[in-house]
Amino acid sequence: MDFGLSTEQEALRDDVAHFIKENVTPAVMAELESSLEGGRGPNYDALMQKVSERGWVGISWPKEYGGQGGSRIDQYIVEEEFARVGIGVGGAGSGAPAILMAGTEEQKKEFLPGLLNGSIIFALGFTEPQAGADLAGLQCRAVRDGDDFVINGQKMYTSAAHYATHIYMMCRTDPEAPRHKGITILLVPMDTPGITVRPLWTIQNDPPAPVGTTYGMPRTNEVFFEDVRISVSTMLGEENQGWYVGAMGLNLDRVGASRYLISVRRDEDIINWVKENKVDGHSLADDPAIRDKLAELWIEAQVCRLMTLRSMSIVERDGNFTYEGAAEKVWAPEHGVRTTETISQILGPYAQLLNGSEEAIEDGLFAHNLMGSFQSGINHGSVQVMRDQMARRGLGLPRG
Repeated sequence: MDFGLSTEQEALRDDVAHFIKENVTPAVMAELESSLEGGRGPNYDALMQKVSERGWVGISWPKEYGGQGGSRIDQYIVEEEFARVGIGVGGAGSGAPAILMAGTEEQKKEFLPGLLNGSIIFALGFTEPQAGADLAGLQCRAVRDGDDFVINGQKMYTSAAHYATHIYMMCRTDPEAPRHKGITILLVPMDTPGITVRPLWTIQNDPPAPVGTTYGMPRTNEVFFEDVRISVSTMLGEENQGWYVGAMGLNLDRVGASRYLISVRRDEDIINWVKENKVDGHSLADDPAIRDKLAELWIEAQVCRLMTLRSMSIVERDGNFTYEGAAEKVWAPEHGVRTTETISQILGPYAQLLNGSEEAIEDGLFAHNLMGSFQSGINHGSVQVMRDQMARRGLGLPRG
């Protein structure tokens, strides 16, 4: 099997890399670094307009909804190059896969073009104070009242809620049903009366994490819903079937370059730094123990890459995509934690110096990555839950 890219795909990568070099200016990066509103600003918006004009946004999305109807591998190439400079162009985490899979025609036409051009931004409303890794324990209620739902409850760690236009949320609509069977997904406008957003400042807020930090956002949120009335037309999929729609959407949303790079970008960062720098006058690149360990981690990173490419190939061929996203969600975050721990051992005390410290390495990038690394094993489903999915869906094992 040939895992290499075609001549045309290599040319696309070169074209994207050249575009980034010419257009991702210091002004764009300054907006990304300073903004608490998701990195949006006039320079950033101008850049994304140019990217859209190139046809690089939504390459694999259907043409009738604003996409290009092209290859997922081409989209992966574009996503990967932009993700390396901290810019997302592929729609990962947007909720789009679930809308494509389960949405009505009206919902697809309403949301998908806006998700591509940036006029619509979803916050993900899953986690609650008593329902995090055990998401099926959620209690936020949506009660049917004629042609409306009335929502009461709370969500937390809703990172985009302070600038999102909508929240893609799970609510309990049948409290008498088994935990996984009484949940519905609603696509709720954030300007609906009764919604309150309060900030939760993260450990990365002070000092602020540099651009390129994995999970370096300074703010997340808690969101409260008090008698929020929305139309039944906001329901995604069937009533009380939201668990299955959400699980498949998350599974598909884990496939792509941005998710893959969350876990392996650290490998690239430390290898590039080791090749070009010394610590206390000594070249780390000449240390055989360090070289051997970095080579081991690099091999693990290539496993992450091949798992992602396999998943995209299955989806592109309309194959049976069941446990593969869960498998990636186990391997890649745990690899990222191992890499971060190794970096800390290589750099010694310097690995603890945050952004703003006089002797901080790369503006404290590796120190901030250390603080965020263990979050990756919980975000978008804990690795323990993912192992359970792999056992039941991939190996056919019975529920414990």
